[in-house]
Amino acid sequence: MKLQKLTEQIEPFLKALSSEKGYSTHTIRAYRHDLLEFASFAKSGEDGGKKAQRTLVIDEVDALTIRGYLGFLHGKNEKVTIARKLSTLRSFFRHMVKHHLVDEDPTAAILTPKHNRRMPSYLSVDDMFRLLDQTMEETVLGLRNRALFETLYGAGIRVSELTGLNVFDVDFSSGCLRVMGKGGRERIVPAGERALDRIRAYRDRLLNKTGIGVVDDAPLFLNKNKGRLSSRSVGRILETLIRKCSLAVPISPHGLRHSFATHMLDAGADLRTVQELLGHKSLSTTQKYTHVSIDRLMAAYDKAHPRR
Repeated sequence: MKLQKLTEQIEPFLKALSSEKGYSTHTIRAYRHDLLEFASFAKSGEDGGKKAQRTLVIDEVDALTIRGYLGFLHGKNEKVTIARKLSTLRSFFRHMVKHHLVDEDPTAAILTPKHNRRMPSYLSVDDMFRLLDQTMEETVLGLRNRALFETLYGAGIRVSELTGLNVFDVDFSSGCLRVMGKGGRERIVPAGERALDRIRAYRDRLLNKTGIGVVDDAPLFLNKNKGRLSSRSVGRILETLIRKCSLAVPISPHGLRHSFATHMLDAGADLRTVQELLGHKSLSTTQKYTHVSIDRLMAAYDKAHPRR
């Protein structure tokens, strides 16, 4: 078997993730960072840099190299980050074995570090309403901001899905949005009457003030320069609103999605329904929200179980 250089196999692996599994550019970027970091360590991490001048081949990577890398990460990274980096290496070396580029997977005998799953931040219903009611300006940008957060909370979508919406993705007759989720998976989600009303008010005011009308493939939410609004900008707008209404809980745009899931479960929605609405591939991803509904579950148990 021809010796395979470690660094030369990173880009082909990333291209395979993109084409075969539909991974997002954000995920691909994270994988690339992790693999290049590991390659740098594997060349120079164990002997103070003496290996740095030569090319490292994949066959030289063994379980001791992997353990050394995890030790190198320990103390500088949280356990959840170390587990993610190890997962990247697992995917990479399994790909190498599958395509007969190496004989053995050096990560096979490595245990994933145990870590406590961080509970998602979310707002109470009252705080959520306070936040939404804070955006009351009747300007184009004020109406846009109200529509942004009504849509994030009303549909429970990711901020990247929100900013990726085009005009034709909103169906006012059915009350639904068409969103493109992770891995290029498309789904239809209800948005709620409040969110749809806010979107309509924003677009009407935008047309009146700027003459920008309904063009099917145009972005739904525009920035001040009339381009597509970015996820980072949504985060900055939210930070400003949080300061204005003095919320005690620091919340990100993703926290509004957490709030959506929490409030749905608290109101009695079943886990499978919430999974579909959120676009989670695995039910276990949705289950992290159930901790906030323990009081409701205990009340149901006490009411219904014959041996309570």
